[in-house]
Order: sequence, then C-alpha cells, then structure tokens
Amino acid sequence: MKKKLSFFLAAILLCLSFSANAANNTIVVSSKIDTEGALLGNIIFYTLKYNRLSVKSRIGLGATNILRRAIKSGEIDIYPEYTGNGAYFFPYLDKSIFKNFKKGYEAVKKEDLKKNNIVWLTPAKANNTWALATRKSVAGKYNIYTLEDFARYVNKGGFVKLACSEEFAQRQDALPAFEKAYGFKLKHSQLIILSGGNTAQTEKALARKTDKVNFAMAYGTDGSLAALNLIVLKDTKHIEPIYAPTPIIRKDTLSRHPEIARILKPVFESLDTKTLQRLNAKIAIEGIPADVVAKTYLKSKGFIK
Repeated sequence: MKKKLSFFLAAILLCLSFSANAANNTIVVSSKIDTEGALLGNIIFYTLKYNRLSVKSRIGLGATNILRRAIKSGEIDIYPEYTGNGAYFFPYLDKSIFKNFKKGYEAVKKEDLKKNNIVWLTPAKANNTWALATRKSVAGKYNIYTLEDFARYVNKGGFVKLACSEEFAQRQDALPAFEKAYGFKLKHSQLIILSGGNTAQTEKALARKTDKVNFAMAYGTDGSLAALNLIVLKDTKHIEPIYAPTPIIRKDTLSRHPEIARILKPVFESLDTKTLQRLNAKIAIEGIPADVVAKTYLKSKGFIK
C-alpha cells in the first residue's frame, strides 16, 4: 500500500511540475546520456536561450525509452532523436524505408505527429549508424575500405579480431545483417565481446591493438574515429538504417513558439558527419565539457554571440 501511495504522490508531483513548466512558458530541453546526445542537447539549449526563449536543461536524462516516455508525457519539450529509430518506434512500418535519408525522415515525421503529437524538425546531414571500423594502416595494407572488401578479406582467411558488444554481435540489424548481405560469417573465436557496448571501448581496443584487435564496432559520428586514426568501412549496399540526428518537439510547445523551427533549421543543417565527428572528439578525446564545445561551435558559425 505504501508503494502504491508513494507512486501516486510522485505522479501528482510530476504533473504539478509539468503544469508549472507550461504555466511559466519554460521549454525543457533534454538529451540522451551519450556524448553526442550531450553535444546536440546543449546546441539546442544555447541556441534557444540566445534567442531569448525561457529554457531549462535536463541534458543527459537517460536512454531512448526514457526520453520517449518523457516527451510523450510532457516532462520534457524537445530533444535530439535519430530518424532510424522510427523503425522501432513504429514497427509496422517497412524498415527498408529508413535506409533512405528523405523517406525515413518523412515516415517518422508523419507517424510521430499523428500518433504522439510530436514534430520532427530539420535533420542534420549526418548518419550515426552501426558500422565496422579499422585502423588506417590495416585498410591501406589489405585494401579494406568497404564491407565488400572486408567480406573478401574474411573469406580468404584473413586474420580478424573484432571488438564489439554482445548486442552488436546478436542484433539482427547489426553484425548478422552485415554477414547476410555481404556473404561472410565470423566465428565466435574471431569476436572479442566487451561488456557495456560502449564504442569508445571498442575503438580504443582497436587503436591500441588490445588482444590483437584489428576491427571494431563503431557508430558513424563517433568522435574518437578521426582522433585515433580509424576509418569506417563503407556500407555500399546500404544495409543499415540512416540515423540522422533531428530535434523533435512537442506539438503544443511548437504551437506556442513556432519560431523554434526557424531558429534551429540552419543550426542542424550545418551539422554533417565530419563536423559531428570533430565535435564529439573534443568531448570524448580532449575532455572538453559538452556545453563548452556546443557554445564554441555556435559562436564560430555566428548562431550565437
């Protein structure tokens, strides 16, 4: 009974908090807990703040499922999401749609508005998707620049030690999808499974040649790629969905502040894959706080002063 009562009181307090935010017209900006989430969340926060909108930061709130619940319930107003996740938010949609930048964006934009009153604003011209990476020296020595090259190398008996997470090794849209599409199969002995699934770990293992690792799981916009002299193997068959970073906002909030769409449009249009890799590296490799990196970038582009 006490647990039920505590939950009921917590729900009331949460509702009161939402009402207070709406009453004082404060826009709650949030993000996921990873490096890029913090970067993009702060970019949104400082852009809106500079344009004299009342904002509150809840950067680094949690994982995708937590952010989705929060924006649907009104706990937060806006955060950066990825177009490719539309395949999981709306599993009845054809997953192949999300392999196309424009079609994937239009599909998730339409469904989220219709089902949840959430508006997808202008996306960045970047793709933060599952990928395989290797050292530049390995790519040059064995001529491995695409997943087709990698498949040929594997099938000829080339030495492979791939650092990855259990999720990457098992999820049907990750390594198994690459294996099926490109016609190769890695043995369990060729995998080094790292707990947690953090690409910073897999990429460091690759760069340092830990346990003879010469390939690693990565994401397209990881900051450590360029800093560690790593390259992503090109997915020439476009197997993976495109994960374009996009600010999403509650329809009610956008109705009160329609200028947000116009304000954020040029900011996100300026963010391509190489730019995000560079900015993420400043956080992940150089240790510069995400808010500082965000403000510095916005100032360098003239979005804020």
